[in-house]
Order: sequence, then C-alpha cells, then structure tokens
Amino acid sequence: MRTGKTRHQRGYTYLLVLFLVAELGLLAAKAGVVWQAVAQREREAELLAVGGEMARAMARYRDETPVGQPPWPTKLEQLIEDSRFPVPRRHLRRIYRDPLSGRTEWGLVRTGEAIVGIHSLSTLTPIRRHDLPPYLDESAKSATKYSEWIFRPGSSTPATATP
Repeated sequence: MRTGKTRHQRGYTYLLVLFLVAELGLLAAKAGVVWQAVAQREREAELLAVGGEMARAMARYRDETPVGQPPWPTKLEQLIEDSRFPVPRRHLRRIYRDPLSGRTEWGLVRTGEAIVGIHSLSTLTPIRRHDLPPYLDESAKSATKYSEWIFRPGSSTPATATP
C-alpha cells in the first residue's frame, strides 16, 4: 500500500540531482576559465623569454658586425648562421617558435631591407602590462594585442679599447 508521502519524496530527489548536476557544470566552467588564464600567462612568459633571446641575438649580430658589412640581418636565418666571417658564427641555435601561434613565423619590423625587431602575430590581448623587460618598446604597456609587443635589441654599447 502506497501513501501519497512517498511519491512526493521521489520528485524532490530528482530535483536535487538536477541542481547538483547544474552546479557541477558551473564549477567545471569556472575551472576551465581559470585554466585558460593560467595557460595564457605561461605562453606569455615564454613569449617574453623567446622574444628577449631573439632581441639579444640581433644585438650580437649588430655589435659583432665586421667593418663594411651591413649591421642588421635581412633574414632571420642569418642569426643562425652569420656568414659574414671566415668561420660562420651562430647568434641563435634555431628560429624559435612563437608560443602563442605555435609557428616559427614572426612579424618583422624592417628599416629598408634590414630586420630591426620582431613581434608575435597573435591577436590575443596581453595580460601583463607592467614590469615589462627593457627589450620591449615603451608602447607595449598600452598594447591591445601581442602583435604590438615589438622586441628590439637594446642600444649599442661600444667596446672599450684595451692597451
């Protein structure tokens, strides 16, 4: 024999399970957003490291230029094998991939044919705005996308003559 009380309890249990499933879905969505932000911060930090290394390689290329040779590379591959010397020099081991796009393709900042800076091709919005490294342009603080972060070598430091 059934009582009316039992029928009502089954309905409440079903409703409770539905609310529990909805809450678990919301928690999973929040975790996904947090994970995406953490992943972007890691890729951003890697972009700063890789961009800095490439800017330092361009600075070495410029600072070690033999007399009468162009001080800037015209292709990024010249940073891997600098054939302006009798024994080729290597300023980079390889062209690094852009952590945000995953490709070795970079945006190039040119003066004539010379490459004087590089930037990512990503259109994502940067997270970091302050305490940026010195090899980034000052405009990087107000950048609305990573492609506006231009990595340039620092100013040339003339070598002092030693007797």
